[in-house]
Amino acid sequence: MTKSNLTRRGLIKTSAVAGVGLATPTIFTASSVAAFTNEPTGSSVTLGFNVPQSGPYADEGADELRAYELAVEHLNGGGDGGLMNTFSSKALKGNGILGKEVKYVTGDTQTKSDAARASARSMIEKDGAVMITGGSSSGVAVAVQALCQEAGVIFMAGLTHSNDTTGKDKKANGFRHFFNSYMSGAALAPILANNYGTDRRAYHLTADYNWGYTTEEAVRTSTEALGWETVAAVKTPLTQTDFSSYIAPVLQSGADVLVLNHYGGNMVNSLTNAVQFGLRDKLVNNKNFEIIVPLYSRLMAKGAGANVKGIYGSTNWHWSLTDEGSKAFVKSFGTKYGFPPSQAAHTTYVQAMLYADAVERAGSFNPCAVAEALEGFEFDGMGNGKTLYRAEDHQCFKDVLVVRGKENPTSEFDLLEIVEVTPTEQVTYDASIFGGELGACNPGA
Repeated sequence: MTKSNLTRRGLIKTSAVAGVGLATPTIFTASSVAAFTNEPTGSSVTLGFNVPQSGPYADEGADELRAYELAVEHLNGGGDGGLMNTFSSKALKGNGILGKEVKYVTGDTQTKSDAARASARSMIEKDGAVMITGGSSSGVAVAVQALCQEAGVIFMAGLTHSNDTTGKDKKANGFRHFFNSYMSGAALAPILANNYGTDRRAYHLTADYNWGYTTEEAVRTSTEALGWETVAAVKTPLTQTDFSSYIAPVLQSGADVLVLNHYGGNMVNSLTNAVQFGLRDKLVNNKNFEIIVPLYSRLMAKGAGANVKGIYGSTNWHWSLTDEGSKAFVKSFGTKYGFPPSQAAHTTYVQAMLYADAVERAGSFNPCAVAEALEGFEFDGMGNGKTLYRAEDHQCFKDVLVVRGKENPTSEFDLLEIVEVTPTEQVTYDASIFGGELGACNPGA
């Protein structure tokens, strides 16, 4: 690599980035200013796990934290090793990361961008975290990703589904394993057309933040291309718990499909209200009224109970997958916690492992060396089949699952069934369509 490329990647410090460092003791070595923010100098390295421990996405946050703790155990040589046994890269040895014991600190995002930034900043400045990961909201992910870019640390996004995270708001220091709204629309639309026909009238209820907007747009665009009509699209507050006032107008709209662009507790409550209003028993336009949940999770299905039966949606991963990586993760997680992991747990565990692996392959914790190791990285054995971390936008591309609520579940965890594994090619798009500039990696100090 040439000196100019080393400088661009942040591997040689220049005056342009020298002033970005954080004025805290954790970024100094004994003899001089560190080469990058929070360069580990002792026998351990600290990771920051920033998850919603309160708020409407707290269930996802709890499962994310379980997965992170399991990842740390495996990285440090404990347990059965989990996905380290199936991961196509063999850089991880179970002796920490670059021989340093992995430690961690946690923060509560509260599913609020300001709170998430504050907790991430504290973990970087006070606790010396060299990487931040987590979150269950795209608003949070975009905010924390921007902070990590400024601070000079890697951000490994957790559960974030908005196109914006690796679209208009993408950053060179940020990486996302989870799929996005575009992919959900591309995977769902053909299944919906095959099962419900192409002559449908849809009413959207949409969470009022960037994830809701891009999910609504993706589902509208993909279904309208197949002949559906959108009769209304109504925004709902993220803090809403009773959706009765939003459901009532659907009955007067002439719509025969309700699309709930809601997640977590929001989706559980809105779906429950819709069923209480009898929507699923209605015959409209000589068609059975249908409800769609574009982004599903096992935790949401559990919360909504029998109301999810027969309802289609998409998901990033599901514990019933039979590939070796998925089976290994389900076994490890189930042994430790007594129940199968959610998609939130899976994507955060994988992100922690991918970060550690990139550090090992780069031979450095320098965020710009780590970024280079992740860009264009192809891997397998982590669930969802072969996966690419695309260099242009730091988005992972892999198979996407279309699922449906089971009519006859066998347990409280067996609530969703996979009806289609959509191949990567069907959900791949040009990196430029959502705008934004990746920019240059920032090593901080």
